[in-house]
Order: sequence, then C-alpha cells, then structure tokens
Amino acid sequence: MRNVIVRGVSDSGLAMHIEVGPHHLSGDEPVDKGGTDTGPEPHELMLAALGTCTVMTLRLYAERKGWPLTNVRVDLTGGKAESHYAITRHVTIEGDLDADQRQRLTDIADRCPVSRTLTGQIVITTSEGSPH
Repeated sequence: MRNVIVRGVSDSGLAMHIEVGPHHLSGDEPVDKGGTDTGPEPHELMLAALGTCTVMTLRLYAERKGWPLTNVRVDLTGGKAESHYAITRHVTIEGDLDADQRQRLTDIADRCPVSRTLTGQIVITTSEGSPH
C-alpha cells in the first residue's frame, strides 16, 4: 500500500491536501463546522473508501463467478449513534441476476477489505517527527 500524506493548506483553516502516490485529493469541513468546504470531511472520505471497496469487491466476485453484473451503486450514510458510529450501506445491483446471486452479492459486501478493517480491531500508533 502506498504512503498517504496529509498537509494543512496554509491560511485555509481546516482545508487539507492529501497525496496518495500520484493522486491529489482535498479534505475539509463544511462551513458550518469551521471549514471552507473545499473537500469532503474525514468521515465522508471514510465512507467513500468503504463504498469504493464494496463496488470493487462485488465486481471482482461477479466476474470470477461469470455472473452478468452490469453495475453496482453503493449509497452510504454515517453518524454517531449512542455508543458507536453507525454506517448504513445500501447496495443497488444491476444485471440479469437471479435472487440467489443478488443475495450472495449483498452478503459479499460485508467481506470487502475496508468493511473488515472497520469492523475489526484497529491499532493506531502515533509518533512525532518525520517517518523517514
């Protein structure tokens, strides 16, 4: 996996510049939360990662099985619940698939690597200074 670098954009409040290999993204907070809304907020980026992983996993699974999947759409919402963060994932599957295939693909959504990461144990180690 490539290194992810996040830097604050100077004089831009909460706006962030994100680099992943050759890719450049933005992160921020909405105006009502003190940001300038120049990019998704951190939890939205997390949901985007989960949705991306879900679609990729379902496409690869259907391809491996030779199933006629034509498109997958994942709609996600998230927010704080009483004692945890709750994510709702709605999967729309298109293609000439029977009910069993559709159910299997829905079940496979929970097996995407990002789903497993988010529902598993995560250990974060924080240090100060350059990693190199």
